[in-house]
Amino acid sequence: MTKLHRHILLGIHATLATLWIYQGLVPKILVQAPDELRIWALQGVTADHAVILMQMSGCAEIIFGLLFFILRKSLCLHALNLLAMLLLSGLIVWLDPSYFLQAFNPLVMNLAMATLSMIAIALIQDAKNTDLNR
Repeated sequence: MTKLHRHILLGIHATLATLWIYQGLVPKILVQAPDELRIWALQGVTADHAVILMQMSGCAEIIFGLLFFILRKSLCLHALNLLAMLLLSGLIVWLDPSYFLQAFNPLVMNLAMATLSMIAIALIQDAKNTDLNR
């Protein structure tokens, strides 16, 4: 892997880590954003339980984000990120597709995060193939 590819991959990991950590910390734990609570309410969860589940999911997102700093060569981590983007987008489409019509919507964030993982997968696989051919 070239120095440029390592820097690009590091940038991708730092970006994905920051996005996951931010999304877990700010709207779910620190602020408890109304839209986040509404997603749980749409699933039939009571307000009290929604807060608890939202904070738990926020912690899970923070942990997942931290993994991008730890597992820098993991294809599995990026595959999980792609799956998460697909499933989270699907959940929102199922619960309330009107979220996709808003200015700052799940499609924009999820597509960008998925694309970063696709680029990371290509870089990691290319590095592995280069190492095998040496």
